[in-house]
Amino acid sequence: MRKFTLLIGAFLVLTFSGCNLEPISDLDASESAKKPIKNVENTNLPTNDYVNLNDGTHCEVIRLMAGQHYEAGIITVDNDGQNLIITYSTNGDWTINATHLSIIDCSSESFPTTNAGNPKIGLFKYSDTFEDGVNVVVYSIPLSEVSENYCFAAHAEVLGPTGEETAWGEGKDFGGKSWAMYVEANLSDCNGGGLGYG
Repeated sequence: MRKFTLLIGAFLVLTFSGCNLEPISDLDASESAKKPIKNVENTNLPTNDYVNLNDGTHCEVIRLMAGQHYEAGIITVDNDGQNLIITYSTNGDWTINATHLSIIDCSSESFPTTNAGNPKIGLFKYSDTFEDGVNVVVYSIPLSEVSENYCFAAHAEVLGPTGEETAWGEGKDFGGKSWAMYVEANLSDCNGGGLGYG
């Protein structure tokens, strides 16, 4: 009986020593975490009426890009006849911890920036923080304060599958040393769309 136990023990040692059990390296784990989240059909976006990308009622619909490579949600622009309404909406994987929004007359003003051309988000006119994180943030700007050719920069601090990230509404490059972006638009393009108002 003792010889049989020794034979089984030797067999088990040989069997398990032949298996190479290696832990997944930190590099492998971090590389998989860096892969962009695919959201081509926007199936993970909220289903509220005002966030329907295919309904054609928004003046503008742009992606909210987190960490340059991740689609964290969308930003929509609407016109209710009295206000320009800019809405940040995240998809199910992301929440918003803070927002900074600046809207200017593209032809006569410039965004607050550093000497290097990077935006100073602390000087953006509209900002909020959300201790517990939120999925929707809405800003309402009176149309009397919006020029025909307006530009807006929509920044957010978001939390998602890759951790905390900086996010920007997708648009034109600021031209500084950061990847910050802004959107250029015309108010007249927004007269017939957005929340069903003309």
